[in-house]
Amino acid sequence: MYEFNYHRPGTLEEAKKMLSASEDPKIIAGGMTLLPTMKFRLARPSDLIDLGNISKLHGIRDDGDSLFIAAMTIHAEVASNELVRAGIPALAELAGNIGDPQVRNRGTLGGSIANNDPAADYPAALLALDAVVQTDKRSIPSERFLSGMFETALQSDEIVTGVTFSRPKRAAYAKFPNPASRYAIAGVMVAEYADSVRVAVTGAAACAFRAAELEQALSSDFSAAALDGLEIDAGELNSDLHASPEYRAHLVILLAKRAVAAAGG
Repeated sequence: MYEFNYHRPGTLEEAKKMLSASEDPKIIAGGMTLLPTMKFRLARPSDLIDLGNISKLHGIRDDGDSLFIAAMTIHAEVASNELVRAGIPALAELAGNIGDPQVRNRGTLGGSIANNDPAADYPAALLALDAVVQTDKRSIPSERFLSGMFETALQSDEIVTGVTFSRPKRAAYAKFPNPASRYAIAGVMVAEYADSVRVAVTGAAACAFRAAELEQALSSDFSAAALDGLEIDAGELNSDLHASPEYRAHLVILLAKRAVAAAGG
């Protein structure tokens, strides 16, 4: 690991000043990806700006039709928080199955979505729950926020402050995890709203995506049987030592059926 300057601002305004004043800064939240990257000397920031001491970036709020979760809220808190468990239980379930206890007690919502790992769980929740990412500058709908593998719409000096998740009538998440990392080889979240059904897939492609054909089928019949005979095009799916594109395409349909059944369909 190379030498760097470490900062721990107490306010968002201080963090923004440090960002603009540093030569090549990196924001650190839980550090689940950044620190290993630095240890392998694949990143060499001049300054690390730790957001952990900014009280404004912690907490969960019920806004009626939606839940707001601040960026520095750890996965374990999302999983155990009563507002989340009562308002969007599928989101609590998703958070409770991220990684292992060590990751869940250090990793944060904001850090995860800003990194946008193609196998992370939260991107599926962003898309399925019609989320809006809040930053210090603007509000970004989830489908504009997630732009590619490890890429988002965030500007270099922009800080995620939280996420607003729309409350569905019912929802569920199912994933096929890598047995070592617990990252999703494929994961599917389904969410039913008054006028639509949203189906989001993570782990299967370079970036999380919505499955329009599955959404259409479930909009007229919210049941696992409605997905019988449907197929996902494997042409754009990931191929690696864990699974072929064809296997991931099979998993997406299987997991979608499990998620629908878990949601009560």
